[in-house]
Amino acid sequence: MSTGHVGQVVVVTGAGKGIGRAIAEKFAAAGAHVVVNDIRADAVDAVVAAITASGGTAVGVTADVSDSAQVATIFDTAIEAFGTVDVLVNNAGIVSPMLHFLEADEAWWRRIIDVNLTGHFLCSHRAARIMVDQGAGVIINMSSGGATRAHRAFTAYDASKGGIEALTRAMALDLGPYGIRVCALVPGSIDTEGMDEEARRLRGENIPLGRPGDPDDMAGPALFLASDAARYITGDVIRVDGGMLAQQRSATVDIMPPSNFPKLADLAD
Repeated sequence: MSTGHVGQVVVVTGAGKGIGRAIAEKFAAAGAHVVVNDIRADAVDAVVAAITASGGTAVGVTADVSDSAQVATIFDTAIEAFGTVDVLVNNAGIVSPMLHFLEADEAWWRRIIDVNLTGHFLCSHRAARIMVDQGAGVIINMSSGGATRAHRAFTAYDASKGGIEALTRAMALDLGPYGIRVCALVPGSIDTEGMDEEARRLRGENIPLGRPGDPDDMAGPALFLASDAARYITGDVIRVDGGMLAQQRSATVDIMPPSNFPKLADLAD
């Protein structure tokens, strides 16, 4: 692959909004041919239309990544439209419904695991079989801080993300000899729905960089991992979280909260 992305064929799952859409649009702006997947047909159509209106190249596939037959359709479409797959971004995933562990049931557990973890496996397996033939490829998985820490009422979600990080390491070992790199991104608190100013301020109080992330903050790292600049990175997890996981305790309960930090005027000579 070249340092740039011109001509790369990139499949982005869950690209109908938020992080997935930002990544798909950023790849397209960089000259890649993008396969836009989401479970919602209207969202797929909207993203494809936006990319093509901006001069990019994209095709859309409405599919549920937890279903192997539908996953096959994603990659069949990619091959038919562009001839290969160079990069897979496994972004599709679900969070809700939030349930306390004592309220949970098997159907809830299976649905989240099926979409988040099995979906990563199914898409990666199909992509890897294509990439092996060309001796190169990049698979980027989407993890979460919940893989190594815990959210309340997110048992299945956190379990799925821990599985994704283990899957990333295992795939990197199995696929490295074939020229395929596998990495994962860890989003922090990303504002995918458009918080108001006060909500962003409050969320930022517990983030060292002082603000929630925006979907576009995830796109740059994804393009980096898919480039020659990252050609010796595999099996690794990159945090894109404004420093959230670097802290032992959240700012609001720390021994010295940011409100007690020295002011610039106090530091002047």
